[in-house]
Amino acid sequence: MDQLVVEGGRTKVHGVEIELAREGKGKPMLILHGGSGPQPGAPYVKALAKSFDVLVPGHPGFGTSPLPAHFDHIDDLAYFYLDLMDALDLRDVRLMGFSLGGWLAMEIAVKSTARIAKLILVDSVGIKVGGPTDRDIVDIFATAPDQLAKLMFHDPSKAPDPAKFTDEQALIAGRNREAMAVYGWEPYLHDPKLKGRLHRIDVPTLVVWGASDRVVTPSYGRALAGFIPGAKFVAIEAAGHGPNMEQPQKFVELVGGFAA
Repeated sequence: MDQLVVEGGRTKVHGVEIELAREGKGKPMLILHGGSGPQPGAPYVKALAKSFDVLVPGHPGFGTSPLPAHFDHIDDLAYFYLDLMDALDLRDVRLMGFSLGGWLAMEIAVKSTARIAKLILVDSVGIKVGGPTDRDIVDIFATAPDQLAKLMFHDPSKAPDPAKFTDEQALIAGRNREAMAVYGWEPYLHDPKLKGRLHRIDVPTLVVWGASDRVVTPSYGRALAGFIPGAKFVAIEAAGHGPNMEQPQKFVELVGGFAA
């Protein structure tokens, strides 16, 4: 039984307020977004909600969710979501994370999989696979927006145009960028200790990648999958850093089949 009150698409856990969209029926699927923020209305979410109880929260600091003064590390988010799953009494969760959200999903899973049945990582960051001077992940803060779009998308024409943002959309995009810096600036988008803890993940894991991702390449994804016991790696063609957005039908078929 849910112990939290979700009103107006928002809820609060131990004093930390977030936006939270929820729809569908079935086993719970908790979707942890990446740097672009939550997308509860995306076609892939609507499609998955036909088979699962889909929960799409906005991480504290992203979207319209306030950033608590004491949140400054990925661990703060990981423990928050462990608390959220407890408060909602979610069981057999299909935990899916995108990019930063994939990193977050791994941080949660190495702490506890008591409520997690399956783990899905999509173009995830979070570990260092190369040497100390190797650039594993493109510096999104130092790359011009038009160039970043070419690296993130198989078809850059599908990238959102910041020049067409409303004032509200521009504000949210700015908040998302600021929150990314809070959680992932130093060390850059990884936890030096996480790689050595991935052996603790003891649930079936699917690692999904856009074959055309040039922000975090498929070779990074294959290496990441190799550190998680039994993890399966699958690349989706004609997709970049967001295969869920560029190839939603293929993505839903793949993820839905695994999650079921």
